[in-house]
Amino acid sequence: MSGRGPKRELAEKIAGEITLSDNPGATLRKWRTDFSISQTDLAAELEISSSVISDYESGRRESPGIGVIRRLVRGLLAIDERRGGDRIRQYGRVLSAGFESDIVYDLREYATSIPLVKLYDDIDATEITPGNTDRISGHTVINSIEAITRLSSEEFFRLYGQSTNRVLVFTGVTRGESPLVALRVVNPTPNAVILHGIDEDELWDHAADLARIDGYSLAVTNTDLDDLLEYLVSLE
Repeated sequence: MSGRGPKRELAEKIAGEITLSDNPGATLRKWRTDFSISQTDLAAELEISSSVISDYESGRRESPGIGVIRRLVRGLLAIDERRGGDRIRQYGRVLSAGFESDIVYDLREYATSIPLVKLYDDIDATEITPGNTDRISGHTVINSIEAITRLSSEEFFRLYGQSTNRVLVFTGVTRGESPLVALRVVNPTPNAVILHGIDEDELWDHAADLARIDGYSLAVTNTDLDDLLEYLVSLE
């Protein structure tokens, strides 16, 4: 695994997190499920019993050493590559935009624009207020707490990727106040904003007003985050 490309960077990140974790098994399970790889498939790749993977993840087996961790990580990446390398490319896009993967979960541009109404329907989102445009050609999925606490205003603008003609999806939202206020200092604004994890009746009272002032569509959804990411990643 030579060079310093996204694959090498991702391998080092996964290995480092597992090695330094207070619960290496749980961290391994997090990454395995993030790659949508079953214990059986990973075990087959490594030519070991799936019970070995299960024992590591549950803590029944002593924490894996660096050699075992290296094999586990290489197995995850090898399976992802055979499936088309979506997870590696996803990490590469986030990395190339200058973000850590715990701040930005995915950032991509589409080959053609898509109607917002279709996106909202597919992810069971409720539009709170319409925007000035009704189509998008990209998305950025953001951990709202990490972004707000760690990004500068310049870095916040880079969330737009190649174009503001996109939807910003903020996860980990409780009321929506913080991300929407943060957007006020960034000009221009995106075509749409989705607040993930809340219902309409939990939304900050002034959220719709800010969206109308800045002209973007605002929506909320409670769709499972993994399902939401899987759907968004499928858009090209």
